[in-house]
Parts: sequence; structure tokens; C-alpha cells
Amino acid sequence: MFKAVLFDCDGVLVDSEPITLGVLTKCLNASGWAISLDECMTHFLGRAVKDQSHLFKQMTGKELTHDWLTAFRFDRDQALSRELTAINGIHEAVRFMHGHFQSKIACASGADRVKIELQLSKVNLIEWFEGKIFSGHEMPKTKPAPDVYLAAAAHLQVEPKDCLVIEDTPTGVTAGVAAGATVWAYLPQVNSQKISEIELLNAGAKKIFKNMHELPGFLIS
Repeated sequence: MFKAVLFDCDGVLVDSEPITLGVLTKCLNASGWAISLDECMTHFLGRAVKDQSHLFKQMTGKELTHDWLTAFRFDRDQALSRELTAINGIHEAVRFMHGHFQSKIACASGADRVKIELQLSKVNLIEWFEGKIFSGHEMPKTKPAPDVYLAAAAHLQVEPKDCLVIEDTPTGVTAGVAAGATVWAYLPQVNSQKISEIELLNAGAKKIFKNMHELPGFLIS
């Protein structure tokens, strides 16, 4: 059915969103935006912080500067280096996909490259994605635009329509669908991000699964 698999990173390969959004909430509060973690998830989950600069200015009265982003990313990366864990079952799933698709797998994330590579190295997944990591920050537009998935598919020399995308947010699902790929959404039983199945289906997900251990079986059943 598919010729390649394109993985999102945050929430799919690594359990990073609670850590990143926790740091972001603290940084926003320190800048004068009295925002809760739940509200931070609503505004920033699956999106690049820099793309929400209009909200930052609206709520703080300040411009979102390069220096502010640099300081936030430093604090974020420190927290990720201490606390990050892999999604349960992802090592087995990635190993299977790498073999099943003859290494035609890639990581296509909306995050910056430093964060992606730090995270994949931290959880011992980077060996499977060497030379096949794509950052939305390096594209004309990041998610929900399809650019990062189109770039990954082109690198693997596979048509987007022949790609399976694994995502976990409506923003990411929208990006995969816009690229022309088939999107399956990972929605774990313990869903700290409070995303609903309806949101993922409305964004265009064709399948929703709750355990990474299930993923290989879907492709050989």
C-alpha cells in the first residue's frame, strides 16, 4: 500500500510535548503573558513558537525577538536533555519500518533541527534517521503547510501519495494530508495533550491507533 513512512518527531518518536510546553508556559508567564499549561497547548501544540508572534505581541505588548527565542530554546533543550523519554514501543516500530520499507523512512518535524537531533540522539533513534531529518524551520512554511513532508518524500524519491505519515496533532495531520499522503494518527491512552479522536479525524487522519506496538501489524495484516 505504501512505499515510505514519514514520522513526525514530537509526540510520535519522543514524549517531548509536556516538557517543551511546560518550559514555554514558564517563559511566557515571565514575559507578562499569564497563560496556563492548557492554554499554552491550545495555542502552541504542533506549531512553531515563531509562527505565533502575533499572539505574543497581543498578550505581552512586546515583539517576539530572536534573543527571546534563543533563551527559550536554551531552557527547553536543557529540560529535554534531562527529562526526555521515547514513546513506548517506538524503537521496535522504527526498526520494523526501516526493514519493511528498505530504509525509506524519514523524520519530518515542525521543530528546529537542533531540537530534533538532540531528541533523537537522547533516545537512541538517530541512527535510523541519519541524513533523513527534515525541519519545518528550514522550509518556506512549516506545519500545517505540507512543505516538510513534500521535502522528505522528494528526498526518498517517493511520490507523496505513496507515503504513510505518522502524526499526533491536528496541525500535523493537516500538513500530511495537504502533502497528498495518507495519515495515521497516534493517540495514546494517556493523552496529556487532550486531543480528541474527532479533531484528528476532522483534520483528515485515516486511522487512529493508541499503541506503537500495534503499528507494524497494521502494515502486514
